[in-house]
Amino acid sequence: MVFPSEPEFEQALHELTTSLEPFLAANPHYKKALDVVQVPERVLQFRVVWEDDQGIPQVNRGFRVQYNSALGPYKGGLRLHPSVNLSILKFLGFEQTFKNALTGLSMGGGKGGSDFDPKGKSDSEIRRFCNAFMLELYRHIGKDTDVPAGDIGTGAREIGFLFGAYKKLRNEFTGMLTGKGLNWGGSFIRPEATGYGVIYYVEHMIAKACPEYSLTLPSTLVAISGSGNVAQFTALKVIELGATVVSLSDSRGSLIAEKGYTKEFIQEIGQLKLKGGSLESLADRSGYTYHAGKRPWTLLPTVHIALPGATQNEVSKEEAEALVAAGVRIVAEGSNMGCTEAAIAVFEASRKANPKGVWYAPGKASNCGGVAVSGLEMAQNSQRLAWSTEEVDAKLKSIMTECFKICYSAGGKWSGEELKEGTLPSLLSGANVAGFIKVADAMKEQGDWW
Repeated sequence: MVFPSEPEFEQALHELTTSLEPFLAANPHYKKALDVVQVPERVLQFRVVWEDDQGIPQVNRGFRVQYNSALGPYKGGLRLHPSVNLSILKFLGFEQTFKNALTGLSMGGGKGGSDFDPKGKSDSEIRRFCNAFMLELYRHIGKDTDVPAGDIGTGAREIGFLFGAYKKLRNEFTGMLTGKGLNWGGSFIRPEATGYGVIYYVEHMIAKACPEYSLTLPSTLVAISGSGNVAQFTALKVIELGATVVSLSDSRGSLIAEKGYTKEFIQEIGQLKLKGGSLESLADRSGYTYHAGKRPWTLLPTVHIALPGATQNEVSKEEAEALVAAGVRIVAEGSNMGCTEAAIAVFEASRKANPKGVWYAPGKASNCGGVAVSGLEMAQNSQRLAWSTEEVDAKLKSIMTECFKICYSAGGKWSGEELKEGTLPSLLSGANVAGFIKVADAMKEQGDWW
């Protein structure tokens, strides 16, 4: 059967399939589970017509991919970006299914969004779009069915408008979205969760692989890409711990810090990004150098920890080689599928060849903190309670610790490598195999394959 080309989804599927080869060779009956799990349970596509400030109707495409509900209600963000298409949302929903499994919480996988671009739109236009989008989506979601969240282009403002529209349409106040405002069912630490979670995961990697590059040391140089929610809070946590953040970036270029970013400057960037601004406007800041049209990876002579935090496929093979040459020891994705397959091959070859090589963590493991706290938000909503910042942060730390242990253990068992003394296991294999087994077993028990 011939299907349309879906490059991002095919890349995610190929990565998982390749990682599973040693496991499937030893457990061939699971091959049927792989055949079944790669097909989404449901794909929704719909028209969204909204009115701009000139009174002219505009049309966009809306999507929701309800990928897998073996472990719980579909759970995953809504992305608002001109690049959104079915391939990207299928890849994200597929990854989300296994990422959610690694959190240990009761959440299935899904993803949705629209090719609507919130940049350059007024608040009124965004509200009218959200109302029109929810006018169709509300039929397909609910607290026990499908619980969307924010993503690229969908921040606190958009979540508020979407929640308000759902509440009016269904006449019920229920936790059917996460990322809500603190006064109306949101959770402490949710905005910070993905970025903080990346660092909690990376701390375990550093302890095993290179304690000399502890994040408590100002001499540890950390390169971060992106400047949205994930990158900002990743950087703030690094600075809080004591290490030095040397880069941030956006779609137009990179801003490299000669002596490291400060907490105040990152907060200023956060305000700039809320207004739709670009790092380009900060190019003349003393102590910072702006590089138009470039990502940070080739711009740094020395870097110890690299954390892609922008979007998919943002580290190429050449950029991976530049990072290896710059002395990088840890690469952990804050973004989903942040590294190309060729870049991952460079990192994995470095790990196998050299005890002081690069240790790579895929986004489905290292960035699962965001959806983990979304799951904790759902739990708080179900109980009609709000936990303190300290409680949520402690639970997030515990989830990231458990996720690391699962990936480390499964990587050692199922990577298909003869691990020499001092060689670290593949966290890529570990994350993929551990997530897959959990989802596949639940599906089998529920009669989805046999």
